[in-house]
Amino acid sequence: MRSMLKSLLGRPFYGWWIVAGAIVSQFTWMAVSLTVVGVFLMPVVDDLGWRVWEFTLGTSLSAVSGAVSGVIAGQVVDRHGPRPLMLVGVAVTALCFLGLGWQSNLWVFLALYIVSGLAGHNLFGSLVANATVSKWFIAKRGWALAIGSTGISLAGIISPIAITLVVDTWDWRTGYMTVAAFVLVVVTPAAFVMRRAPEDYGLLPDGGASDDPGAADGRAEAPSLNRAQALRSGAFWLLTAGFGLNFVALSAILVHATPFVTEAGFSRGIAATALTVNGLGNLLSKAVWGYGLQRFETRRLALAAFSTSSAGVALMVLAGDLGQVGILFLGFFLYGFGFGGTIPISEFLWARYFGRRHIGAIRGISNPVSVVGTGVGPILLGAWFDLSGSYGLAFLAVIGAYMSGAALIGLSREPPR
Repeated sequence: MRSMLKSLLGRPFYGWWIVAGAIVSQFTWMAVSLTVVGVFLMPVVDDLGWRVWEFTLGTSLSAVSGAVSGVIAGQVVDRHGPRPLMLVGVAVTALCFLGLGWQSNLWVFLALYIVSGLAGHNLFGSLVANATVSKWFIAKRGWALAIGSTGISLAGIISPIAITLVVDTWDWRTGYMTVAAFVLVVVTPAAFVMRRAPEDYGLLPDGGASDDPGAADGRAEAPSLNRAQALRSGAFWLLTAGFGLNFVALSAILVHATPFVTEAGFSRGIAATALTVNGLGNLLSKAVWGYGLQRFETRRLALAAFSTSSAGVALMVLAGDLGQVGILFLGFFLYGFGFGGTIPISEFLWARYFGRRHIGAIRGISNPVSVVGTGVGPILLGAWFDLSGSYGLAFLAVIGAYMSGAALIGLSREPPR
């Protein structure tokens, strides 16, 4: 049976099936955690009489609770692979989103989001998927991570329009239940595709058999650092802070995109289309970032990605002031184009700096800062809106977060290995 499995895994190289599983899991994770949140915001707030910051507190607490599970999840990926985590995450997320469709109480709402973040969608998210992809590739890692993150792009294109259609046709409760069913049906098969590492099946990263003397050509890498060694390096803390600021900016815009557009005087249909344009820019960028990761210095690519997203946010604010749909769409496109490079660039840089053997544990311990950033961004913007009644200056502050993050990443250097 093992030889049969080894034969199956080797023709064609099974690593590309891992990438396919990463596409599916990251699509669903992104939809659940960010891209459809804004679709539910105003319908839930208006129906239940909550405030905007109270609703966004749910996603923020979900992100914070996910920081706790991320530390453990990274170690499980290194030792046992992603499958058990993903199956637990599917079951918990589906149950929590069914509950969100039934509840009418703020405390129940918050509790369900906390549980979903702690033991739900974060277990099939970017940390788990990309740590696994990084283990299967070295020479082609840039392309593999870029292609694997297309699931995030597709989530931005498909999920806002699809869920807006469900919510506007029926109601927000049906929308939450639809998300629950989607998670169960789509991510479960993807979990069974995922495998821990190529060495478990007599393979090498990027393809080839471990007993082939020439198969490792071009696939050698320096010895990996373990988690304790990584924590003692300045690079770990610079990357953690830099990409943490990126996630503050990223999540704040994604969660508040729909209410920002509607408050600027555009329709919910325009808002859904703008998010689709964002996803299209994200998707089209993958070829650019994948090519760049194979040929250019990664820190410069991070600066380019953050700068592009910043330009997009600036155009969004300008479009809101002028009431120009064309400028709004261009802003969302540029924001998405820069966002498209964020995850492959970050994961590539982590693996380049610290190696792949302990990448799950290292990413797990760095993940709390990024996850907390994901939670803090939306609630700060929500509080700003409740106090001022405007998103304009808050969106400009997001640009400052982007550029500060780029500066920190630019200061980092690969630690001795």
